[in-house]
Amino acid sequence: MPKYSYYSVCLLFLLTGTLFGQKKSLQTQFTDEKITIDGKFDEPVWEKAAIATDFVMIAPDNGKPIPPERKTEVKILYSNEAIYVAAKLYDNQPDKISRELASRDSFATADHFGVELNGYNDGQQEFRFFVSAAGVQIDVLYTEANGEDMSWDAIWDSKTQITDFGWVVEMKIPYAALRFSTQKKQTWGLNFYREIRRDNYQYSWNLIDNKIKSESLQAGILNGIENIKTPTRLFLIPYSSYYLNANNNQKTIGEFKGGLDIKYGINDAFTLDAILIPDFGQTKFDNVELNLGPYQQLFNENRAFFTEGTDLFNKGGLLYSRRIGETPKITVADNETVVDRPTSIKLINALKISGRTKHGLGIGVLNAVSENTSVVVKNNDTGQTRLQTIAPLTNYNVFVLDQRFNKNSSIALINTNVTRNGDYRDANVSALEWDLNSKANSFQAQGNFEFSHVHDVVKKEGIRSYVEFNKTKGKIRFGAGANIITQDFDDNDLGVAFQTGFYNFYSNISYRILKPTKKINSFRINLNSYNEYHKETGFLKEGNYNTNFNLTTKKNIDYGLGININPFESYEFDPRIGVDGFSINPAKYGVWSYISTNYAKRFAFDFNPSYTLYNENGRHLFDISVSPRYRFNDHLLLIYSFEVFRYDNDNGYATSIDTDANPSTPDDVIFGYRNVVSYSNTLSGKYTLNNKMNLNLSVRHYWSYSENKKYLLLLPNGRFADYLSPVPNQDQDFSTWNLDLSYSWWFAPGSQITMLYRNNSSYFNDIIQKNYSENVKSLLNNEALNHVFSVSIKYYIDYNSIKNHNLSKTFTKPKERIHF
Repeated sequence: MPKYSYYSVCLLFLLTGTLFGQKKSLQTQFTDEKITIDGKFDEPVWEKAAIATDFVMIAPDNGKPIPPERKTEVKILYSNEAIYVAAKLYDNQPDKISRELASRDSFATADHFGVELNGYNDGQQEFRFFVSAAGVQIDVLYTEANGEDMSWDAIWDSKTQITDFGWVVEMKIPYAALRFSTQKKQTWGLNFYREIRRDNYQYSWNLIDNKIKSESLQAGILNGIENIKTPTRLFLIPYSSYYLNANNNQKTIGEFKGGLDIKYGINDAFTLDAILIPDFGQTKFDNVELNLGPYQQLFNENRAFFTEGTDLFNKGGLLYSRRIGETPKITVADNETVVDRPTSIKLINALKISGRTKHGLGIGVLNAVSENTSVVVKNNDTGQTRLQTIAPLTNYNVFVLDQRFNKNSSIALINTNVTRNGDYRDANVSALEWDLNSKANSFQAQGNFEFSHVHDVVKKEGIRSYVEFNKTKGKIRFGAGANIITQDFDDNDLGVAFQTGFYNFYSNISYRILKPTKKINSFRINLNSYNEYHKETGFLKEGNYNTNFNLTTKKNIDYGLGININPFESYEFDPRIGVDGFSINPAKYGVWSYISTNYAKRFAFDFNPSYTLYNENGRHLFDISVSPRYRFNDHLLLIYSFEVFRYDNDNGYATSIDTDANPSTPDDVIFGYRNVVSYSNTLSGKYTLNNKMNLNLSVRHYWSYSENKKYLLLLPNGRFADYLSPVPNQDQDFSTWNLDLSYSWWFAPGSQITMLYRNNSSYFNDIIQKNYSENVKSLLNNEALNHVFSVSIKYYIDYNSIKNHNLSKTFTKPKERIHF
């Protein structure tokens, strides 16, 4: 190569690297002019605003400039009250713009525009506001640690219009929806997002390089915000609910409930959220399943207070918020029954204080108090009743300090505490967590150290810790880590730590393409290993090695395939068989796959089969799920899902039998040689009248049974022998039905009316009836069904609107008296 050519190439790479690393910036300007959010941009101040343009593709062809016929132009203004955004999104085929209507926070099948704001410009957190071409609002709290939190909701205004050149968006985002420092001169992180749904193309203003894991660190810059005088951030949300309950065993009864949510901005960085007399009666139902294992089934949190803006409190993984108000297991004698079993423990109040200083220190406090709860227990022999306390007055507390630095790293201190009134169990857990990233975001080191202390009849103390190292940039990425948890570690009062007393090692390596090819838009292949050992004995609890790949075609159809190999026998330590007891599981080999077609089409489906073969005669399982969906128009969508699961010749814990009267003699531990079968049918549908009003339907029928063909005695060496003595029937037949039909209307910003009709029933027996239609009939009859009809109204009150209204009354010029 000639010398001048060599220097030219070097210079080209240097300039490319410099431009690639540059951040775009946008200069905003102040306005005190009244801006009406109508999608017209006809206020004179918009004409002087700077324009952000030259969007580039995120996916599939990362870095490719947006074509001129689809150019995007965005302007930003600010006042002492809010940030204003005006966007023109050009499209040479405006009649093909996707604009499916949906409920709030649902992207659905629609084009979208979004603005992503970081008031601290620290590269670690963004408040994201999206609007669909149909006018549906979606708001997201994004953190590098937890990704997008869709449960976060803010109060803001937007308006969209379809035009002859494409579509437009106008937005007003009050400062109350954001967090930023108190500095007079502000520099914010800023990015814009655009999605063209029919092609599944995604664009951003500042390039999101897919070679780099971090998204928010790649935002551009918003300059020009100075000397803002933000109003008082005080919002009151009173609510009132009425519930009408009916079932075959009691008369129809009605119940009124009322309460108040308070949101107060202590300053521009810190916010207090509080609920007084909370009402969670309209939260989504749980997908309960037949549980054959030793640990309780975990459910998603559906209560808004415990899902909105909780990124700080999720540090360390110590908070499972369903513990707050959770109904404990009620233990009574064999000849006693609980007269009225509560489904939850009522909360008296709850509050959150969270925010971040200008130096990047995040501070969070969450506190909740549940009431003392007792139940009536009846003696079936004598008819006498007694009161039994199942939950004393309890205080739950989470405290977090999270220091961010270098725009991509953090170290956090977390403490959780549960204090119960009287001589009941108390618990405290403290943790130190770190997430360290190199300057170029190429490498990551993370880990934690946790210490638990439980004060009960017997005090317990334990530790849990992990360390992990990852390469996070480029086509090839890899990582490795290790974890240890001692036998007495226990954070189950406010978290989850079912299995203890083990250590593990894990590693992974992956390869991905960063640019699409002629036939596929994306491709990734992963190789993972995981080995877990019992801490006291060193026995292998699990040895798993797996590989999988995922790809997306040019037609936006997703495919995946994976292979799991557990080539060694493993030791299972089940708490139901004692601390030192264990059983041996055979080696197993599994395969799974999936296909997901393009949701932009009217008809689409998901198909997910899997199969596992055990190194034991006749023992295998398969699981198949299929989910077709059809979008009739931009208003109506129906999704049906069916799943069948079958596990043949499983060995699982059944019961323990006391063979003599000597309490020091171990019981016989009995396993069932069984078949486990499950069927699940769900139907969900939505009819959206407009972007403020929608109807939703959710129906689920679940049936599962476990049929024991014979019983086995667990031997001290973990093997099994046939058990020839009689065993009480341990078969289980469980089914459940849930139906929710709801109507929701956002009649004003932050204000909503919700009407819900719900019916549900469940069935459990040790006699299995293998007739699907009879199973459904046993659930869908008046004797089994519970009916609830509820109406809930919440109204959003901004203190400033009240204050300004009163001031306008005070300073309104009085009418002049007419003289004759």
